[in-house]
Amino acid sequence: MAQHETDYLIIGAGAVGLAFADTLIDEDPDCHITFVDKHAKPGGHWNDAYSFVALHQPSAFYGVNSMEFPSEQIDTHGSNAGFYALASGQEVSAYFEKVMNMRLLPTGRVDYHRLAEFTGKQGDIATVKSVLSGEETQIKIRRKLVDATFYQTSVPSTHTPSFEVVGGADRTIPGELPNLWKRSDDLPEHYVILGAGKTAMDTGTWLLNAGVDPSNISWVRPRESWLINRADVQPGEDFFEGLVGSQIAHLKAAATANDGAEMMRMLGEQGHYLRIDPDVEPEMFHFAVISESEVEQLRRIKNVIRNGRVQKIEPGRLHFDGSSVDVPKDSLFIDCTARAVPFSVSEGRQKPLFEDGLITLQPLHVPLVTFSAALTAFLETNFPDDAARNALAIPGPLTDTPASFPLSFATNMMNRGNWSQNPQIAAWLTKSRLDATGPTMAKMAASGDTRLAILGEFAGAAVGATKNLTKLAAKAKKIHENT
Repeated sequence: MAQHETDYLIIGAGAVGLAFADTLIDEDPDCHITFVDKHAKPGGHWNDAYSFVALHQPSAFYGVNSMEFPSEQIDTHGSNAGFYALASGQEVSAYFEKVMNMRLLPTGRVDYHRLAEFTGKQGDIATVKSVLSGEETQIKIRRKLVDATFYQTSVPSTHTPSFEVVGGADRTIPGELPNLWKRSDDLPEHYVILGAGKTAMDTGTWLLNAGVDPSNISWVRPRESWLINRADVQPGEDFFEGLVGSQIAHLKAAATANDGAEMMRMLGEQGHYLRIDPDVEPEMFHFAVISESEVEQLRRIKNVIRNGRVQKIEPGRLHFDGSSVDVPKDSLFIDCTARAVPFSVSEGRQKPLFEDGLITLQPLHVPLVTFSAALTAFLETNFPDDAARNALAIPGPLTDTPASFPLSFATNMMNRGNWSQNPQIAAWLTKSRLDATGPTMAKMAASGDTRLAILGEFAGAAVGATKNLTKLAAKAKKIHENT
């Protein structure tokens, strides 16, 4: 059995694992890193995603700190016009290959076990097994095991349907839609989208842009969702007042709302959150980002089915718990029911980031997962012990509903407050491309930009919100822990 040694063994060469390693390499120039990942290429779930997937947030603060995306300009056309570009799935995959092959491996301090899985650890010895050959390798871990699999991202091509498929029902996944041209003589007469998340939204947009008549689309939406207005999450000086203004609005809503649902309703009335159906109260919030023009496009789909989650599909019929709905006999059922990340406590396994010999990468600013991973690496290398690190790194829960959202928001605010008071972290934030505000504020301060005056209003709003936000977070915590 082959034997190796490393300082940090990272399980998972996806976005968070790569972001952690990228910062670690810079902050600790003597450390050695080893990756183990089941995929043949770096990038994690991006290797399995549907072909028309794209980032929902600007590429400008996604990925790793040391490397920009090739295109980080303002889009001039399409549903994202006027905003910073959103990298396509293919661009993201190519980017992460570049990170591994042109940034990490050339240092000589990184090993990469692709098509391999971590099978366990005894003492400081980990065992890695080749997916194809079954050959095992032992790796001595000199410092820490790093678990970059917390998010357990599920995509349509890898998840198992939770409903029954009978009678030869024509079920497919979003990634197969671009291949419909191959069956041009046998195209479906109707399309049924199963699922209410961002994958389903992407699928609806794709069908409409491909020329499918909206009347030939049915959409099963068990829950409506609040969606982050993309206008509020743009980087750079030109968008700074809007970004900070959105956070001020959040704080003002938190200061007076009775619960998370009311808080989000207030923000929705101000345009900070969007919803596809203006007449239905959203019961879901998964941090999805969308533009107003995309929402208008999706509203063209009028055949919306709200009977809960699908239990069974068969040609011409959808079965729910206690009801059924007829659809055209020759319908193509598009399965968009994979849940991207764990939103409940039982799924999420939330725990301290830093434990004896173990780092579990989790969100420190929800939902900025790569930023959180990079900051975790900075904490690991610049603070003396796990107690000091954990005091600055409270995991933010990926809450499921508007009712539980204040818990995530309050955790973000608490972490940000602590970081702003720590000189080492504050200085690092001014240089982190993954942070939406740090470099922008530093640049504006250097030039004496008067638009920074809005930070005074932010500080006042934060003080005014503290008491009620604490109550909202406590109420949300109970709800979240019971989901």
